[in-house]
Amino acid sequence: MGSWSLLRAAVLAVALLLLANSGEAFFDFFNIFRPRSESDYFQNAFDGSQEQVMPKPKSKPKPKIEQEEDGAAPATATGLTKVPPLGAPSKAALDTIVLPVDDSAGPAGSWTIVSENSGVSAMHLAVMRHGKAVMFDTSTTGRSLMRLPMDNCRADPRAKKEGTMDCWAHAVEFDYNTGAPRSLKIATDTWCSSGAFDADGNLIQTGGYFEGDKAVRRLDACDTCDWREYPNSFAEGRWYATQQVLPDGRFIVFGGRRAFSYEFVPQPGMTNGQSIQFPLLRETTDDVENNLYPFVNLLPDGNLFVFANDRSVIFDHRTGKVVRELPKLAGGGRNHPASAMSAMLPLDLRNLTRGADPEPEVIVCGGALKTAFRLGENNTYQPTLRDCARINLAKIDAVWAVEAMPVGRVMGDLLVLPTGDLLMLNGAAKGSSGWGFARQPILSPILYSPWHPEGSRFRPLASSTVARMYHSTSAVLPDATVLVAGGNTNAAYNFSGVDFPTEVRVERFAPPYLSKEVTGNRAVIDVASLPPGGMRYGTKFTFRFHTPVEAVVEGDVRVTMYAPPFTTHGYSMNQRLLVLPVAGFAGQGQMYELTVDTPWKPELAPPGYYLVFVVAKDGVSAFQNGGTCKQYDTDGIWRARSLLIHMKIFTKSFLISIL
Repeated sequence: MGSWSLLRAAVLAVALLLLANSGEAFFDFFNIFRPRSESDYFQNAFDGSQEQVMPKPKSKPKPKIEQEEDGAAPATATGLTKVPPLGAPSKAALDTIVLPVDDSAGPAGSWTIVSENSGVSAMHLAVMRHGKAVMFDTSTTGRSLMRLPMDNCRADPRAKKEGTMDCWAHAVEFDYNTGAPRSLKIATDTWCSSGAFDADGNLIQTGGYFEGDKAVRRLDACDTCDWREYPNSFAEGRWYATQQVLPDGRFIVFGGRRAFSYEFVPQPGMTNGQSIQFPLLRETTDDVENNLYPFVNLLPDGNLFVFANDRSVIFDHRTGKVVRELPKLAGGGRNHPASAMSAMLPLDLRNLTRGADPEPEVIVCGGALKTAFRLGENNTYQPTLRDCARINLAKIDAVWAVEAMPVGRVMGDLLVLPTGDLLMLNGAAKGSSGWGFARQPILSPILYSPWHPEGSRFRPLASSTVARMYHSTSAVLPDATVLVAGGNTNAAYNFSGVDFPTEVRVERFAPPYLSKEVTGNRAVIDVASLPPGGMRYGTKFTFRFHTPVEAVVEGDVRVTMYAPPFTTHGYSMNQRLLVLPVAGFAGQGQMYELTVDTPWKPELAPPGYYLVFVVAKDGVSAFQNGGTCKQYDTDGIWRARSLLIHMKIFTKSFLISIL
């Protein structure tokens, strides 16, 4: 049976599974991206006006559990189950792209496997402030590889029979140091949802599918915490939406499938009465949308940059007005399912006139032709877009400056590293986002150095051996490595008979600044020297560090602070890196006292936890910090080391973990 036939069989299995469990006829898997009128959009298929309450049986029934695959744990087991045997790789699975490594600038990084089985495939990923990552997928695809405790199963709102329980975990807290997962219970469907961290470092997570499309969820950062959920918080369903934190700590959510609007995230237990229309989203919707998960960035002046499909605007969320529209980025679609990569380049606060803002610059790389998804339905996979475009939003006459990547890429991740370089990884060279709609996985990450001259900014690094296609994720860790997870989610965690089996392996990539050749002189931060009051806006922040081998001078040192993002579908929401001005540097031997000027307003760094990195030539070191300005420090290559500090701006608490 050909790979396309297998894909169709797998898709059909999902559709049949859903229909059998729900009794609902509205779910048409093959039409999932097709245009539809407002009246037949999914959210209208059930009454979302009131919170759905699960019926309480008179006596606690024995949970109904689906049949296990061969080789997995028995139905009565809890916790992690075995990864089922993999079939032989298909021709498509073997057709990968590995670029020649550019080692002219030194080491090219290295890969290790953190875990062979995370229990849940990481469709969504966020690094929490207590030294763990949260990974979750969707209840739509049925089972995972992690069971909930039998007394803590999830009521299935789509089941025909009253009392049917779903005992599979759809979220885990993952210890990225030991590889151990802890099951988390999500009651509402998080399929293709969004998220961000609040000022206290808790994950505020929004939207999803079916009973979850209007939900707001909260996960606190602790070893025993679990999800709290508030269904029906939004006026419209938020499926494939983007969530952005604002300077005052509130959140705004843009878009979603057939939601041409935005809303502010309400307080727990409250419900928005109506949404606010955002014409750009309706205007940029084509026959397969290509504007889902719009790119949104908070700018230093407090306005928002919003990009959808191939158009973008500067938007004032305080007045609800578009300030100006920017030039179109021609060549294809850039948002889901065309799925380009995007980030705001580092905000450099050095050498600015007092009170002046840094010039924000946004980059958009790759994507797909607007016809790619349609052709993928017919087993035709177009080459992806190879262009990489950036625009300086401070310029009234701003235009896109375009250069070419070494290889076209769709569904890739784009992370900002402690050094200010960007890391491109995951994704494919042909096709588009969607289950089975892409080919030629790219195994080589690429380092993009935005301050290098044009023509020398792209550097291929050491390749992975794991194909990370649709629904893959990545995140910068406090030790300045990169966690890489998820990908290729299939019906019911299918591991055979498909081109790209569900991926539960978790990798860690060590960028070049962590290579053995340069880490001997990584800075070590003196934890006792950290100010007990934390970091506050517009003040000085002083601490000490030392270098083990060689002395450094002030010109060798940079201090950066990084906002850990929420990542899904190739987009890291709320990711931002600031370069802080060094206000004082005094050395005695290899011990140094370093003073930096903190960001002077929340438009530069909204309240929250940040990683602050001390980047010295040939090393990087990091600490995590919480609050309106919260940080990490790393010694760096430029070289890197990491110490995790959590600083709160308005409280005097520290959570410190030396890595």
